[in-house]
Amino acid sequence: MSLITKLLPTLRNGLNRIINPVLTQSSSFPSLSLTSLIGQTSIRPITREECRVKYGKLWERWEEKKYFMFKLQKWHDQGPIKPRRRNHPLLSNPQLRGIVIKTLIKKPKKPNSANRKCVLVKLSTGREVIAYVPGVGHNLQEHSVVLVRYGRTQDVPGLKIKVIRGVYDCAPLVRQSQRPG
Repeated sequence: MSLITKLLPTLRNGLNRIINPVLTQSSSFPSLSLTSLIGQTSIRPITREECRVKYGKLWERWEEKKYFMFKLQKWHDQGPIKPRRRNHPLLSNPQLRGIVIKTLIKKPKKPNSANRKCVLVKLSTGREVIAYVPGVGHNLQEHSVVLVRYGRTQDVPGLKIKVIRGVYDCAPLVRQSQRPG
């Protein structure tokens, strides 16, 4: 005998215990015919006052945010989209002095492959930023004083500041002299 044939009588008995009182329409169970359900209950939407009573402060916050307002009306009330203000890394200064905290190496974006020499600089404004050191080789180490300017490094994402060579502790670029012959 399979498991289903063994369980079928017990399932049938359990269902009969539930269904029989409904079918006999005893006083403890209401009539469940479709017409009686339609006649007895009416589905009505909840009003704003009922929501205000039920949800209280939450409803007030929703109304302040115009949570339920139609999109076009909401856009009309909010006005045109304002452009996002760009945050200048040097706070709109042309150059700033800073102290090197740490030397770093960054990897460039996909087609290029090299190690870009960078330094973590604490600016005179108190802000900490990563700055790119241009040229081949540098003498910067911890506690060196540098002057930085705004200038994007094209192949390293997030690097928007460059160190100015030849100012303060950063040595100038030494040009390779061409050998004769």
